[in-house]
Amino acid sequence: MSTVDTLIHSRWVIPVEPDNTVLEHHSVAMHNGRIVDILPTEVARQRYEATQVVEKPSHALIPGLVNAHTHASMTLLRGIADDLPLMEWLQNHIWPAEGRWVGAEFVFDGTLLALAESLRGGVTCMNEMYFFPDQAAKAAVQVGARMVAGLIVIDFPTVWAANTDQYIEKALELHDRYRGHPLISTAFAPHAPYTVSDGPLSRIRVLADEMDIPIHIHVHETAGEIEQSIEVHGKRPLARLDALGLLSPRLLAVHMTQLTAAEIDRCADTGVHVLHCPESNMKLASGFCPVDTLLKAGVNVALGTDGAASNNDLDMFGEMRSAALLGKVVASDASAVPAHTALRMATLNGAKALGLDGEIGSIVTGKAADLVAIDLGSIELQPIYHPISQIVYAAGRQHVTDVWVAGRRVVHDRALTTLDEAAVRAKTAEWQGRISARTPA
Repeated sequence: MSTVDTLIHSRWVIPVEPDNTVLEHHSVAMHNGRIVDILPTEVARQRYEATQVVEKPSHALIPGLVNAHTHASMTLLRGIADDLPLMEWLQNHIWPAEGRWVGAEFVFDGTLLALAESLRGGVTCMNEMYFFPDQAAKAAVQVGARMVAGLIVIDFPTVWAANTDQYIEKALELHDRYRGHPLISTAFAPHAPYTVSDGPLSRIRVLADEMDIPIHIHVHETAGEIEQSIEVHGKRPLARLDALGLLSPRLLAVHMTQLTAAEIDRCADTGVHVLHCPESNMKLASGFCPVDTLLKAGVNVALGTDGAASNNDLDMFGEMRSAALLGKVVASDASAVPAHTALRMATLNGAKALGLDGEIGSIVTGKAADLVAIDLGSIELQPIYHPISQIVYAAGRQHVTDVWVAGRRVVHDRALTTLDEAAVRAKTAEWQGRISARTPA
């Protein structure tokens, strides 16, 4: 018999690759943080001896979920300004709150809260965009989670940087610090076309090509953004980015609720990835991303939650269900965005957008062992005819029992193993007291 670190015996293994595949009574063998075998359980019991054997007879095993767009530390601003349109919410409430509170401590503590929520919800990788990305990355390393740290760039001065030169200088420094790290990678994160001018965008394009990293940006989020761009620049935001040479497989375009047929074709031709945040878009009434049309055109569409100040959670199960249901409504087609596609958007498509699909996003031999066990034995989930449909349409993050990142068990029977939940709760309560005392009712 061969010896491995961990052997998980589960009722179902849903590898995502091949698409829409369910392996019944299968096991996954992990060693040195990687998947070394996926095989029938009766064969696995004969072939492998493991340091740790995990029995999950009522569970489905899926790849770790990839939150393709979030602002992690905004968990500390959850619920601070609800039920408002985007620009009023942003300009009159969020930006002033950020100006008052955001600093290194805020980002570190808020990211720990986000990681606690995310890991318990089966999210093993997040694509982060916020100030003090060094603190976000530090928190992810401490916890043992995977993160793409966003190298934020914006035209105006903030507590993080005084000007675009300093934003980029800090970006290069952080990229070098984490070069080759097993859990942390980087992406340029210019905030949006309306907050970053042509010069810095052009410089980012050149640097991203040299550094071989993505460019993560909000774009075509609202009709107002389009109108403003036409008024100021004489063209729509995507056309402006295209003229600057940014439309390419490096571009991770967040939201994309305002798209013409020609723009969809152009995204497909240039390899742009779309990061869809259905619940945030609905809550802010930003519009509807034409997911089914994008997918049929060949555009890779991944899922994100956005920040907890505009969602108000980091629940990727909710995003899968919302993406599938909303996708059908927008397409006027009940067969649009089926369950297996929603799951792929939350796993492999996210990994592909981030350039990590060779490492994560599916349960494939040789990839990192980022895995999530979902208990489908609960009474509210019975009967089970199609496990993937059950996960997307009926299950929730409360059914996640165990999570592994690179073979390390970071959630065990719903308990966080690398985070002190009581300490996170206490620190969050402290922030709530400070923020509440200075926030108008």
